[in-house]
Amino acid sequence: MGKLISTFFISLDGVVEAPETWHMSYFNDEMGEIIGAGMAQNKAFLFGRAGYDGGAAYWPTSTDEYADYFNKIRKYVISSSLQDPTWNNTVVVPGDAAAVQQVKDDTDGVICMNGSAITTRWLLAEGLIDELWLLLHPVTVGQGQRLFEGDAPAHRLELAESKALSTGVTFLKYRPTR
Repeated sequence: MGKLISTFFISLDGVVEAPETWHMSYFNDEMGEIIGAGMAQNKAFLFGRAGYDGGAAYWPTSTDEYADYFNKIRKYVISSSLQDPTWNNTVVVPGDAAAVQQVKDDTDGVICMNGSAITTRWLLAEGLIDELWLLLHPVTVGQGQRLFEGDAPAHRLELAESKALSTGVTFLKYRPTR
C-alpha cells in the first residue's frame, strides 16, 4: 500500500500561496537535499485540478533539470471534470475518498502531493494523509491562502522529525494521530 505525503513551503503565519514570491531566498543545498530525498522515494504524484493544470502547462515543454522527472512519473489528478488529460502518464481520479484510497492501495511506495491546501485539508479530514512535510520559513507573508484557514476541523499531529536549516527554515515531518 502507498503512503500519501503532502508537502508545503509554508510561512510562519501559515501562508502556502505563491511561495515563489517569498521562498527562493531561503533555498540552499540543505533544502535541496531534503527535496531531493523526497523526490527519490516518490512513485507517483497526486494533484488537485489547479495544481495539475499548472504542472501540465509547464513541465511538458520545460527544459528545467527536473522536467524529465515530472514528465515520466505517474500522476493522479483528482477531478470530476477532466476527461482527457494531456500530460503523459496521468490518471484521472474521481473526487471521493474511496477512489483516493484505491490509488494508495494500488501504489507500492510514496505518493507525493505538494501545494494543494484545499485538497490536503479534505484528504486529512478523510484520514488519507499519512505524513505532512512542512518547510517552515522564517517569514510572515501577511496575505494569501493558508494551509489551515476558516472553519477547517482540528487535527492532532505528532512530530516525527524536525531539522533546523542554516537559513532559519525548519523541516517538520508530522503524522496524523488516528
